[in-house]
Amino acid sequence: MAPTDESGQTAQHAPPTGTTPPSRPQAGGAAGPGARMPRWLPRAMVLALALIAAFQLGSWAFHQVTSLLINILIAFFLALAIEPAVSRMASRGMRRGLATFLVFLGLAIVTAGFVTLLGSMLAGQIIKMVEGFPDYLDSVINWVNATFRTDLRRVDIQEGLLHSDWLRKYAQNSAAGVLDVSAQVLGGLFRLLTVALFSFYFAADGPRLRRAICSVLPPARQAEVLRAWEIAVDKTGGYLYSRGLMALISGVAHYILLEALGVPYAPVLGVWVGLVSQFIPTIGTYLAGALPMLIAFTVDPWYAVWVLGFVVIYQQFENYVLQPKLTSKTVDIHPAVAFGSVIAGTALLGAVGALIAIPAVATLQAFLGAYVKRYAVTDDPRVHGHRGRGTAPGLLTRARRLWIRPAEAGEAGTADSGAPDVSGTADASRGPAVAGESPSAE
Repeated sequence: MAPTDESGQTAQHAPPTGTTPPSRPQAGGAAGPGARMPRWLPRAMVLALALIAAFQLGSWAFHQVTSLLINILIAFFLALAIEPAVSRMASRGMRRGLATFLVFLGLAIVTAGFVTLLGSMLAGQIIKMVEGFPDYLDSVINWVNATFRTDLRRVDIQEGLLHSDWLRKYAQNSAAGVLDVSAQVLGGLFRLLTVALFSFYFAADGPRLRRAICSVLPPARQAEVLRAWEIAVDKTGGYLYSRGLMALISGVAHYILLEALGVPYAPVLGVWVGLVSQFIPTIGTYLAGALPMLIAFTVDPWYAVWVLGFVVIYQQFENYVLQPKLTSKTVDIHPAVAFGSVIAGTALLGAVGALIAIPAVATLQAFLGAYVKRYAVTDDPRVHGHRGRGTAPGLLTRARRLWIRPAEAGEAGTADSGAPDVSGTADASRGPAVAGESPSAE
């Protein structure tokens, strides 16, 4: 029996001298101070750090080449747009590279001629405005003096403008921004050259590119890729056709207005409005309308107001009537889908997204339409927007019923109170007959 102390607890024997009692494991399974790190933990930490570094590097590289990817996307859609012309010339025996070069040469000649003609016109009008600015200023000063009873002079106004702080700060800012403008112009030219180079390669080596893509796919997938490519060519061409048609209509409409007002260079201004308003998204309308207003102002300031009003009205007509109709017919998408795709493209890629959103959505819709199973629609009037006979009554019908029912109930109560009670008499007269007795028998 184990010895106990005074409190009744079992006494603990002291270990022998020079020996250490064995240590008990800590609660909860915690490792002691001499435990070693698991072998997988350093590898896991290194792998996690490597994955984070790879993600950061990939994100940085993607942001650096975003501009290049956008240029390639623009070049791809431009190559799809000129694909029909290049294929038609190549089918007649011409080398595909030469056909692509001739198409690009024609586009470059038309663009250079238009820019040259427009630049000469704009330079002439600017010179004319600078020469006639004193006369314009005198007419404005005379109108202000006659209307508001003031005594303004052109010399005082010119002196105040030349010695104003606003003009001095504007000149300083303009001089400092010349370098930025030059850098932007050079960057734009380099971007244009990049797009043209990739477009030439995509158009000239289109068959080789398709063969390279199909070589890594099974035969069933190859047919799908070729079909998607053909749909993209058709939809992009249809989109450019609709834009060209709207540019023609817009140019003719603005030409008629400018010619009626007697504004010089009306044909060139009509072409300018048509092309810029249709092929430069978002701000194209404002750029297109600014130049005709400026030229009209040199003829008569009120003409500029007329041009502004016509531009605003025609833009509304084009947005809500002309563009949805033409886009839905040539690209075969719903006007609401076309409008939503432009908004989404602008939010994702800016002006470039607005330009390529419609052909991209049309291509995707036409490609997915071949894989969506469709069923025959039932011959129900509700499909065509007509309410059937078995449907619930309308609001007016239910209100009329609620109005008629109390009136009918009141009329029925009045009829019941004024009529004699013949039921008891009938029953009484009928009672002997039921019992088998007759009045004559009595």
